[in-house]
Amino acid sequence: MLVVVASRYDKAASALVANWAAHGASLLTPEDLSMGGWRHYLSPTQDSTAVVGGMAIALEQITGVLTRLPSIFEQELLHIVPEDGAYVAAEMNAFLIAWLSSLKCPVLNRPTPTYLLGPAWRPEQWVYAATQLDIPARPVRRHSSMSADVCPQVPKKPLVTVTVVGARCIGEVEKTLASHARRIADAAQVDLLTVHFSSSESSAEFLGADLWTDISAPDVGDAIFEYLSGGDAKC
Repeated sequence: MLVVVASRYDKAASALVANWAAHGASLLTPEDLSMGGWRHYLSPTQDSTAVVGGMAIALEQITGVLTRLPSIFEQELLHIVPEDGAYVAAEMNAFLIAWLSSLKCPVLNRPTPTYLLGPAWRPEQWVYAATQLDIPARPVRRHSSMSADVCPQVPKKPLVTVTVVGARCIGEVEKTLASHARRIADAAQVDLLTVHFSSSESSAEFLGADLWTDISAPDVGDAIFEYLSGGDAKC
């Protein structure tokens, strides 16, 4: 079974699960975390179970996991009394971090202690990572009068993106940029990442990266399926 951990309001996740229905894909939402049937053991000799789509299954049935939740938000826990929402969301978040980290199957992306999608890097950290790899990057500038805004001097023309899925790089760009994207993903220790460049040319500047990927693109969805199914392909 392929499992997509996502909000029940995530239409792209629901569509992906529908596309993978023939392969036993199912959606795991925050509501599932409140249902009876979960058994999580640290010992591999004990039989762990999970609740996916309202049904309890043996852990070994799960062959791959795509994570689409940055964290558990109390606003989505409509089945929990409001005064307990913040506490329950925090407990669910902690449990998901532990559970996803313990899985032996392919997981996109594995969580960090503060973020379910991977490293919660700020724009400056992504740019710093790129410069450490000698990848041309556009500086991030913040203005005191706009303390909450980041101003990376984004060009007027549309940005060029490369989506990294495992060893595959998806995007109409020069091979140099595909290599840059994969190296940045390696630096962040993730296998699912959308990387932004100023153009499709090899001399383009790195502008930033997102752990939240557009999974509605057919080629991206296919690459994710291949990765979670144990296959992979070079850029």
